[in-house]
Amino acid sequence: MELGIYIHIPFCVKKCYYCDFISYSNKFDLQEKYSKKIIEEIEENRSLLKENNVTTIYIGGGTPSSIKPMLIKNILEKIYEILGTKNTQNIEITIEINPGTVTKQNLQEYKNCGINRLSIGLQSTNNEILKTIGRIHNYEQFLNTYNWATEIGFNNINIDLMLGLPTQTLLDLKQSLQEVIGLKPAPKHISIYSLIVEEGTQIERQISKGILKLPNEEAERMQYKYAKDCLELNGYKHYEISNFAISGSESKHNMNCWEQKQYIGIGPAAHSYINGCRYSNTNDLDKYLENTSNDVKTIHENQNKYDMKKEYMLLGLRKIDGISISKFKEKFGENPIYLFRNELQKLVEDGLIIVDLDNIKLTNKGIDLANLVWEEFI
Repeated sequence: MELGIYIHIPFCVKKCYYCDFISYSNKFDLQEKYSKKIIEEIEENRSLLKENNVTTIYIGGGTPSSIKPMLIKNILEKIYEILGTKNTQNIEITIEINPGTVTKQNLQEYKNCGINRLSIGLQSTNNEILKTIGRIHNYEQFLNTYNWATEIGFNNINIDLMLGLPTQTLLDLKQSLQEVIGLKPAPKHISIYSLIVEEGTQIERQISKGILKLPNEEAERMQYKYAKDCLELNGYKHYEISNFAISGSESKHNMNCWEQKQYIGIGPAAHSYINGCRYSNTNDLDKYLENTSNDVKTIHENQNKYDMKKEYMLLGLRKIDGISISKFKEKFGENPIYLFRNELQKLVEDGLIIVDLDNIKLTNKGIDLANLVWEEFI
């Protein structure tokens, strides 16, 4: 079966004000020890990796580009050793990088060790907004990073943007989109996310004290609609709620997750989904470093068949093309139209989904109110 690998690198130069991920800004002295532990966990899962068809490797964080490139190389070489070189040639291998944490030499080292996709965290081209949300870079540093990457030969690059940010106007978003789309060569993939204010983050404290103010719901919806229209007019296919790509450059790693394929998470707080079992590693870095992987795992769910079917619907309705009825039948041996007739009828009557010959998918209204759709399958 197909399998994705997620590797969590929890180190950052500085924690962004909106971030609630498991990441640390003051523990770079642990990076060598940490990478050795990651390699140990990979070895402990040797059988799983060898028995399945690994199609994607995603190195996320934190800020993976903040640690020594040699450590990334060592981690990947362990995976290659297990899989065998001939089985790694068609794997999509992504690393998340942040401007201000990479040099041209770093990027060359990533390319040399087989990484073929970059995801660059830009968020905005407005330097004042970047400061407001606690990013360590400016737009000029992003341009340097992007230009180095394309010069080296990376031709599959994602750029992350955000909307609904404090002080951000529609004009700010328009400017960011125009500048990103106008890059030469243009990026093949753009992700655009709404800010989610998480409890306990610095940005949440600033908003609660009235220091910062968010755009209202209508303004944020207008930003999203503008971004969608702008990107589609410029040749980007809207293939998932927050993701746009030139056709053929969709993120394979994310698509596999939305199609309920298996993945294993390596590192603290990393989640896995294997044979209907969903589990995660401890959030505690010290505990992770001092124990075997089996000692730090928590099982969250052992799905029965019905749970798997519901989740397949929920994940599939993140995709703009929706759920293929024939693929559902092939996977589960049942017709989703009959199995979820009550939920689907309600969503059709509410104008949130449409059902055509072989697809169940969101309407434009459903894209705006996607949470209401997904709630039907939780």
